[in-house]
Amino acid sequence: MERRKRENSVLAGAAELFDLPADMVAGAPHVEVVGNGHFYLENHRGILSYSGEEIAVSSEGMVVRVLGRGLELVSMTGDALRIRGEIQRVEWER
Repeated sequence: MERRKRENSVLAGAAELFDLPADMVAGAPHVEVVGNGHFYLENHRGILSYSGEEIAVSSEGMVVRVLGRGLELVSMTGDALRIRGEIQRVEWER
């Protein structure tokens, strides 16, 4: 318990120092959606399923599902990915 308090304190200090949201520093998923055509996710753990209608991505403690039409994975690095297509819905499942 004490260790977790110290870790949270360090993360909060780093977030404040770099003017970042604390959850972003802690490895929580960061999602951006632009219109209904572009989706960006940081801090992912990999693709779970992929089709033109649904892309499911593992993230810290949850699954993020992007649903729509003509979905495609545009780019993917070790911790970030971009999806484009007609995005109709984004769901989070714990």
